[in-house]
Amino acid sequence: MTTSRPIDLSIVIVNYNVVNFLEQCLNSVFAASQNLQVEVLVVDNNSVDESVGLVSQKFPNVNLIVNSENLGFSKANNQAILQCKGRYILLLNPDTVVEQDTFDKCIAFMDEHPNTGGLGVRMIDGKGKFLPESKRGLPTPAVSFYKIFGLAALFPKNKRFGRYHLGFLDEFKTHQVDVLSGAFMLLRAETLLKVGLLDEAFFMYGEDIDLSYRITKEGYQNVYFPEAKIIHYKGESTKKGSLNYVFVFYNAMVIFAKKHFSERYAKVFSLAINIAIYLRASISIFKRIVQNLSWPLFDFFSTYSILVVLGHQWEKNQIQFPELAYNYLSPVYIFTWVFCTWLFGLYDKGTTIHRIWKSTFIATITILVAYALFPKEWQFSRLFILIGALSYLTIFYSSRAFIDIVFKGRINFGKLPKKRFGILANNSEFDRIKSLIEQTYPQIDHIVQISPENDRQIVKQISDFTRVHQLNELIFSIQDFGAANIIQLMAETSGLNLEYKIAQPNASYLIGSSSIDQAGAYYNLHFDALQLPSNKRLKRLFDLLLSFILLVLSPFIIWKFRQPKHFLTNLFQIFFGRLSFVGVGSKSNVSKKTKRFLLHPKFNKDEAFDIQAFMYMKSYRIQMDLFSVWYQLLDLDKEAE
Repeated sequence: MTTSRPIDLSIVIVNYNVVNFLEQCLNSVFAASQNLQVEVLVVDNNSVDESVGLVSQKFPNVNLIVNSENLGFSKANNQAILQCKGRYILLLNPDTVVEQDTFDKCIAFMDEHPNTGGLGVRMIDGKGKFLPESKRGLPTPAVSFYKIFGLAALFPKNKRFGRYHLGFLDEFKTHQVDVLSGAFMLLRAETLLKVGLLDEAFFMYGEDIDLSYRITKEGYQNVYFPEAKIIHYKGESTKKGSLNYVFVFYNAMVIFAKKHFSERYAKVFSLAINIAIYLRASISIFKRIVQNLSWPLFDFFSTYSILVVLGHQWEKNQIQFPELAYNYLSPVYIFTWVFCTWLFGLYDKGTTIHRIWKSTFIATITILVAYALFPKEWQFSRLFILIGALSYLTIFYSSRAFIDIVFKGRINFGKLPKKRFGILANNSEFDRIKSLIEQTYPQIDHIVQISPENDRQIVKQISDFTRVHQLNELIFSIQDFGAANIIQLMAETSGLNLEYKIAQPNASYLIGSSSIDQAGAYYNLHFDALQLPSNKRLKRLFDLLLSFILLVLSPFIIWKFRQPKHFLTNLFQIFFGRLSFVGVGSKSNVSKKTKRFLLHPKFNKDEAFDIQAFMYMKSYRIQMDLFSVWYQLLDLDKEAE
């Protein structure tokens, strides 16, 4: 690393599986680099999406570093920093969008304030809300205690309890702060030479706190500079609510305490942190169990109660009803209905429930087939099974209807909400964005164009359009408005309760995020249906059952195959989950495969290969696997791809 080259700014971006956010970030970075000598370095930490190909093809001027494993945030940043030639070095998250003049403003400020070692900016989230982590205090034992046990959240502007996010400092004024955010951390190269690189003991989280602290110990200042703004979608590379996040984040704080606090303080701090880790972990586990099992358990016990009442009524009418039904058969029947409901993805977050009839029908047919094989003393009533299925459906629909009425004011049974879009774009971009929405979102009420004649009227027009047309989503054309205007408009209209998306020029997606726990909400023409949890489960079940059936039949059909040994080996690997019957790989150039497979999609004899591969990913159905195997049965002895 040297400061003698004529480059003003070196921008370092560490990427991990956020290809669309990365493209948007790089577009904004190059748009903001017109007046400066800038170099951009992207370190990819072994992403399995198309990140590497995107950078290579669309951004050939980027210095791309590709790791064969996830080295963590600190080590990956250090890889790039050692190659930087700029006077200033910016550590930037890939899930950010910068204004066109962000770099100009920040470097001008740093040039005018030579004692500033590090600079952070005003960050807003995907809904235009200010992110409090834009300015932070040092997490001393007391400050950390207030944050861990909720006092900081209860009293954010109190000078004692609100020091973690410095809530008592005006977010619109420049301040000297203790800690900068690693999402946007502008560093003077000469400062880094003195204080050293990021500490690689921090895999993720805590490295920005550690580096900020070392900067101040060296005599420099860290400054919060709100005159420059960025969007930070926050949480796209990691799940903030996950159990792994709890352990990684709080363990990073332990590492920091042991490194910088006295031994006595460090021990007390570590004890408090460990208590917090297990407390938060317990809460997280309990919350996840409740979230995942509440509906299945409700459906199970509600239906079981109905069947018990039904059985008692039959007994009163002298209808024979064996005790076996209460203890074993009724629970097994209900478990089958619940299992099929889960298998079809009807318990997944945000799912629609239109497939409940299909899942219940399949489960009921399965029960009736098994019923026919039961001993005579177990076959007490097919009518009981059919009434049970009807009861299950009634419970399922009535309970969801009740929740919809209470929390949404209407019944929609989990359907995607009707969207009313406002698009800020010129005519050509409006037509392109409208077409993309119509192809990717099924529940559209209406789409209106907002094309203000006067920049001063934009906020008023957005407010008027939102009120008159009851808009719930606003889409910006970055080609027509630019990042600076978009960020400003998001901040000024954040009280309208809109969702925001940004349309990149010539891109096949619209990207945005409304929650730090979402992995990026976006409309994408290349949506991969195989990534839906329900389809993953159905595909795995298909592989499991068909491989088992073929293994059972293998003594009778193995003579048809040219390489019987390969055929049997493949079936066993599919049965144990190491292979899949059907997949999309390099031949189609549609997606990077995630599991080795034997056959390419072939569910229509007359359709072109690439079209079938695309349709397989776009709208996967289990029938596609079935027909693909049927048409290519004798290829099951081939080498896996």
